[in-house]
Amino acid sequence: MITGAGGFIGSHLTECLVELGFDVTAFVRYNSKNDWGWLEKSKYIKDIRVITGDIRDYDSVYSTMKGKDIVFHLAALIGIPYSYVSPLAYIKTNVEGTYNVLQAAKELEVEKIVHTSTSEIYGTAQSVPIAEKHSVNPQSPYSATKAGADFLALSFYRSFDLPVAIIRPFNTYGPRQSARAIVPTIITQIVDGKRKIKMGSLFPTRDLTYVKDMVDGFIKISESEKAVGEVINVGSNFEISTGDLANLIAKIMNIKIEIETEKERQRPEKSEVERLWADTKKAKELLNWVPQYTLEEGLKETVKWFTNPVNIAFYKPDIYNI
Repeated sequence: MITGAGGFIGSHLTECLVELGFDVTAFVRYNSKNDWGWLEKSKYIKDIRVITGDIRDYDSVYSTMKGKDIVFHLAALIGIPYSYVSPLAYIKTNVEGTYNVLQAAKELEVEKIVHTSTSEIYGTAQSVPIAEKHSVNPQSPYSATKAGADFLALSFYRSFDLPVAIIRPFNTYGPRQSARAIVPTIITQIVDGKRKIKMGSLFPTRDLTYVKDMVDGFIKISESEKAVGEVINVGSNFEISTGDLANLIAKIMNIKIEIETEKERQRPEKSEVERLWADTKKAKELLNWVPQYTLEEGLKETVKWFTNPVNIAFYKPDIYNI
């Protein structure tokens, strides 16, 4: 079972597991249109059992989880800017939703739960690269709720011996990513013909991992007994500033750009995470996981997807998406 299966990483993970021959149930958020997100047009849709429900609803989580061996929990509210607008929505989805997954897994004696964390809970790096023992310092309502969910998951492991493993992704990018993320923000504006690219802060650094490498990390964690009870960073062990990232993407697209910073795209000063750079030794030692894509290779694949007219039609480059 995969919660958040219709989303960016979730849809890629769902398809990869189908390719590997698993019996996959995709749990997607209920809506009146019966829209399954990025799985709608999947070439594997006939091989996926799709269940609509709500991660905030224990009954739908419990009933969908019956008979499942492994649960990948990705469902969450993830847009940082919107967490300033509605912190309570993040508490209900990210904390209470995680409780529903953990409690149902406990009752049903699920064999393995892979819970999705985020590098944002570290806050601005106090030392680099950031290892899993780095202090936790959430700087936004989003990251605070994700930190709460992480500690809740670990408490179920320690209190009830629930077989939980926590994957802590650093910034993931690739086809299908939300327009609110930095890489699609840059690419979609360029594809839309803009040469003055609107961005927020240009100096924070991020550690970027291509989505196929991230999916491989999820699967390796699910397969590893050593991962149970552990928090494991998955990243590239490489940092780049957002400004340099924009110029690299423009170079790959063979376009000259100017960058304009907009106040509305910037986080509140004390909430900005200035530096993220992953220490990935633990992932290599416990999982034998290392990224296969360089940043340029991954960006080229991402640009190729976004420049397809069928795909770019899903986006609205003129609108700043929080």
